[in-house]
Amino acid sequence: MWKWEAEGEAKAVIVIVHGAMEHHRRYGWLIEMWRSSGFHVIMSDLPGQGMTSRANRGHIDSFDEYLMEVKDWVQAAYRYNLPVFLLGHSMGGLISIRLLQEERLDIAGVILSSPCLGLVKPPSKLLDLFSHVLNVFFPTLRLNSGLTVQMATRNEDVREADSNDSLYVTKVSVRWYRELVHGIKLAFQNMEKIQDVPMLVMQGGDDKIVRKEHVKEWFNRVPLSEKRYKEWPKCYHEIFNEPEREEVFEYAKDFVLSQLKAIGYIV
Repeated sequence: MWKWEAEGEAKAVIVIVHGAMEHHRRYGWLIEMWRSSGFHVIMSDLPGQGMTSRANRGHIDSFDEYLMEVKDWVQAAYRYNLPVFLLGHSMGGLISIRLLQEERLDIAGVILSSPCLGLVKPPSKLLDLFSHVLNVFFPTLRLNSGLTVQMATRNEDVREADSNDSLYVTKVSVRWYRELVHGIKLAFQNMEKIQDVPMLVMQGGDDKIVRKEHVKEWFNRVPLSEKRYKEWPKCYHEIFNEPEREEVFEYAKDFVLSQLKAIGYIV
């Protein structure tokens, strides 16, 4: 777990949850934007990804491993005695949703960035059916994810950096895939269980990885007292890496500041 402290007096703590295949080092720009704007940031690598155990790269036994990990990050954020916000990108967004369905966290709000609530190009029906069998007998079998950095962002600098990134996961296990699918299913089935916290959902309008129609459906149905949806028309999946990322960040920061004003923390 890593912590980046704000310049000067901090307003709140942002806990960032990264997406599938990636790791915390890809968030250097976003971390610095939050930190320089007066926010502490807490982040780490999810199990089986980034700088965690190489032996389990691209594999988990249960999606709950992610929930327990992120819960630890949130609890670490409490130690600052400041309002805490959860920011989840892609699979990190799904993890955030599932965590809010299973736990009651002391957080001031949540930001979901292109949350993984459905895939643009899922495996074929035959392969999906076969994965049920493999999940029983060969759960750790790893297959190519089928995802490329070109699908994730239009930012050429990020594409070039990722092409030489040894920490980027390219193969995922059958169990990982089945747990992801199950997690998405539960996100829709357990909507009534979600903790009622202010939520901002931001979605890439030209997402090549996550099906935005599923994100909109989930957003429209989720029973929250305060929720905001923003679609960025030209953006691919990684909205915080896109050419418009400064505008995206300012929108996210505005949401956080508005919540801090609402609870009387800042004026």
